[in-house]
Amino acid sequence: MSAISTHVLNLVTGLPARNVSVVLESQGSLRTWRKIGDGRTDADGRIEDLVPPGVRIQTGSYRLTFDVASYFRSQNGASFYPEIAIAFGIQDPAQSHHIPLLIGPFGYTTYRGS
Repeated sequence: MSAISTHVLNLVTGLPARNVSVVLESQGSLRTWRKIGDGRTDADGRIEDLVPPGVRIQTGSYRLTFDVASYFRSQNGASFYPEIAIAFGIQDPAQSHHIPLLIGPFGYTTYRGS
C-alpha cells in the first residue's frame, strides 16, 4: 500500500465514485506546489498507488486535488465545486495516510482514514 491513498464515495448514490482524476502534490520550500503523482479511482472509488515507485514521502505539506466536475458530468449531473483540493500535513512519513473524500453536487467532507 502507498504511503498516501484515497477513497471517493458519492453521497447521493451511496456508491464509490469511479474514474475520478486525482493529483498528488508536495509543497516546496518556497510554498509552491510540485506534482509527484496522479491517478484515477478504480471501481471501488480507490487509488492505492498515488506515490510513484522511487518517490519517498517526507515530513511536510501535501495536497490532493480531485476533478469532481468531470465525474459529475459523467453521471449526467453538475457540481458546484469543479475541483476539490485537500491540503494536509505529514509528521511521520513511516505511517500510511489515507484521505477519504465524500462528495455530493453541492458539498463534500473529508477526514483522516486508516
